[in-house]
Amino acid sequence: MNTLKSYAVAGVVGTAMAFTGGVAYAECSAETWQDCAGGIYTDGAMETPLGEKWWPNALWGAGDEAGSTNWYKKPEVVKRALSVIKQGKTMEIGHEYHADMPLFGARKFSLRIPGTPTGGAFGPNRIMWNDEFLATEIGQVGTQFDGLGHIGVQVGADGDKNEMRWYNGFTAAEMGSAYGLLKLGTQELHPIIARGILFDIAGLKGRDMNKGEVITVADLMAALKRQGMEGYKFMPGDAVVFRTGWESNWEDPPTYNDGCPGIGMEVARWVAANQAGITAGDTWPVDAVPNPDPTCVFCVHQYLQVRHGIVNQENLRLKELADAGVYEFAYFFAPAPIRGATGAIGNPVAIW
Repeated sequence: MNTLKSYAVAGVVGTAMAFTGGVAYAECSAETWQDCAGGIYTDGAMETPLGEKWWPNALWGAGDEAGSTNWYKKPEVVKRALSVIKQGKTMEIGHEYHADMPLFGARKFSLRIPGTPTGGAFGPNRIMWNDEFLATEIGQVGTQFDGLGHIGVQVGADGDKNEMRWYNGFTAAEMGSAYGLLKLGTQELHPIIARGILFDIAGLKGRDMNKGEVITVADLMAALKRQGMEGYKFMPGDAVVFRTGWESNWEDPPTYNDGCPGIGMEVARWVAANQAGITAGDTWPVDAVPNPDPTCVFCVHQYLQVRHGIVNQENLRLKELADAGVYEFAYFFAPAPIRGATGAIGNPVAIW
């Protein structure tokens, strides 16, 4: 997820009245988060700003650091993914990385070839070579993958690192290090070999979605029907991929970064109930920004990643896949095992 935009932060620090199924719940703010009980992103008693404690993880147990990528250590999940490969066709669904792609704040992507060439010539065969030097936030630029050390929740007093909690209850006090996370680094994640299902919501609507427009469960079901997949049986570990059409703004970074369409809490709960292995989409957070509920500041990220340990891949290229009519495929992505990293860049691939 990219840097929180000012409009999102302003929404949570001011009081707001939000609704669940048309029923209002109490006004709440960053200072009175206990009053958010019954909100769209809360579960159970308000032990934390997200409701009840989410640790130890109900699926993977105390101390687990791999979250939903544990599904890909199960042979039946991997074999399910491979079973959809019929034609042996592949498509790269990530963007190229370059200095002018959409970036937030002071984030940079700077590549240099020192020397040009870097070295040589050596030996009778006069060998020469080029190396690159790359300066960037390795996990949070371009087609990026959010690991489980990326998003957390301030549970206690502001600044108390013993009460800043991430997936499975790990705290900033035990994770923190200037040289990489001591817990929940991407080296703890497993390579993803998932059965992928594309929800072409832009195709369903016949247009690119608008900033802040929210995908509903009804949209998902209608998209499946349009794609000839009505009644599709989802299984644990599947990759759910959302196409909004927002990638059409990729070459216009100010527009691309200024909010986006995406999923809200209704779909997030559907994703968690179906025990998805990964969420992914063609926008920078996959969430809709701004969320219609101003108390929800990337609460979808928190609900899926922090509470449920479901990893997330952002900024995909999905139009070509949709244009080819490919809605079911094997989703391949191996997070770079950088010790202590919060996420990973890379090149996800669809195979069918």
